[in-house]
Amino acid sequence: MVKKVVRKRTAAVRKPQKKTSVFSVKFLRYILVACLLALVIGVGFHYRNGFAYYLGFKSNKITKANSEEKRISDVRNFQVLEKHEGKSIGIDVSEYQGNINWSDLGVLEKKYPLDFVFIRATVGKDRQDYQFKENWIGAKANKMIRGAYHYYRPNENSLEQAELFITTVRLQKGDLPPVLDIERLPKNQSITNLKIGLKRWLKAVEAHYGVKPIIYTGERYYDDFLKEEFSDYLFWIANYNFYREEIGADWLFWQFTEKATLPGIKGNVDVNIYNGDLKQLQFITVD
Repeated sequence: MVKKVVRKRTAAVRKPQKKTSVFSVKFLRYILVACLLALVIGVGFHYRNGFAYYLGFKSNKITKANSEEKRISDVRNFQVLEKHEGKSIGIDVSEYQGNINWSDLGVLEKKYPLDFVFIRATVGKDRQDYQFKENWIGAKANKMIRGAYHYYRPNENSLEQAELFITTVRLQKGDLPPVLDIERLPKNQSITNLKIGLKRWLKAVEAHYGVKPIIYTGERYYDDFLKEEFSDYLFWIANYNFYREEIGADWLFWQFTEKATLPGIKGNVDVNIYNGDLKQLQFITVD
């Protein structure tokens, strides 16, 4: 007869869970607060000149109408301008700025003279900027070095776009080279075909004016699509990032903000830095 072996079940012994120490939680909170405080202090110290300028120079001039102008972007703008003391400063405008009072323009933040302006002339294959003629004449009358740019539409014929720009813009001695503004990717064609179209526009415009055009684009677009294949062209780069405070070594122009304010212009306007002084800027103008 076989005896059944009865095995006694051993009750599982649960280890008591350790209670989170109140002290450790408080300690982590203190560390987090201290890190945030250090970050705030660091940013404040880094932008101390900009804060001092805006708190001192503008604090007694704030009204309801312009209170929104006193913002962190202003501080960053001043910091960037201060770091590029001696370099040529300019703006770019289009119909979005409305009717500009050119006689009121001249100095940014009552300290930095405006040497140049880029003016949008054409869009795609069939549209002139509504304010181009007035802006083109106004810039010349205000003795600013002027340049014209074309907003390129990737899904339209490149040669028709070049022809529109050529028939619209008559460059004179002392004007800046023509500019091709490319910001968007095509919807119904490959990147390869986009580049072919861009090159056709650039070559047609260069053949007409006898000067190599400048290419305007964003920094990421430049890095991803244009930097290598269009390396024989000079670039005007847009980058508004807070961490970027100095112009790239290989950039001809840097559009560092779209939120500046100027007397003579209602609303915001873009500000640009040329990678050189006024004499160097004059050197690249049309003969």
